[in-house]
Amino acid sequence: MKIAVDVMGGDHAPEAILGGCKQFLEAESFRDAELVLFGEESALRTFAGENAALANRIRLVPTTEVIGFDESPTAAYKKKKDSSLVRAFETVKAGEADCVVSAGSTGALLTGATLTLRRQKGVKSPALATLLPTVTGGCVLLCDCGANTDCKPGYLQQFAVMGKAYMERVAGVENPRVALLSNGTEAEKGNALTKEVHERLSQMEDINFIGNAEARELMSGNFEVLVCDGFDGNVLLKGFEGAAKVILGLLKEAMYGSLRTKIGGLIAKPAFSVVKKKMDYKEYGGAPLLGVNGGVIKAHGSSDAKAIYNALRQAYTWVDGNLVSVIGETIGSIQIED
Repeated sequence: MKIAVDVMGGDHAPEAILGGCKQFLEAESFRDAELVLFGEESALRTFAGENAALANRIRLVPTTEVIGFDESPTAAYKKKKDSSLVRAFETVKAGEADCVVSAGSTGALLTGATLTLRRQKGVKSPALATLLPTVTGGCVLLCDCGANTDCKPGYLQQFAVMGKAYMERVAGVENPRVALLSNGTEAEKGNALTKEVHERLSQMEDINFIGNAEARELMSGNFEVLVCDGFDGNVLLKGFEGAAKVILGLLKEAMYGSLRTKIGGLIAKPAFSVVKKKMDYKEYGGAPLLGVNGGVIKAHGSSDAKAIYNALRQAYTWVDGNLVSVIGETIGSIQIED
């Protein structure tokens, strides 16, 4: 198994990316995995020199260009042929690696997946998904969370199919429950798109569809897949991240507000640590792009070494679960209209 890593993508590249790679290579569970590292030559050579014991599981590919967050994704991807991201995608396309992991520009990553890897046969539009924690100790896959701002009913049907496959193969959830994001739980609630999708999902025998779900139920644990268009999904995701940051910040401020709260905070600190860990994106690695010919994991732009390690772990599970083939076979067996 080989994973292509964009070493130059992300706010803390290349140090954080390489730090996560080191943690991954040293972990007992992934001894059969190799990493193909794309990035600035001196950084790669230094990393290899400091980790000589891992040399047989590392392939270095020096690159001279980087796609920044402030660039036009499509234009930069087409122009910067020697960028770490473009070279990583080309390696997967050539069959020399199984999956791309990047913390770089989301737009460039989506462009690369679409132009270089291309959609799987029968897939109407790839979906960017992300795992989030639930209060029951499990996780929920939000699909789509940013790849498709405008969707047709058939897109969301396929998101449900691909989301189910991911949760079964990667998260190990048997017959995951699928819900549809709407502004009310009743079947008649929602706009024209959600009403049509609700009717279609209700008729799909291979999907464990439980009906509509409101945004406030995201962490409830009542379902394992939440289907929506990319616009609503991205708004929900950003709202969740913002709320989590504010709540954790307020708790920290309250804990250190006075001597009394400091004492209480010390007592409650273990409990707060558990909550913080559950709400930390670093624990979940990244967002997989479902529906293209190859594995693609988008790590958070501000990922540190721990987050990159978990993104690589997620990529390993993706490849090990043969998810590309599973999605292709599943989509091919279901007739879905636009």
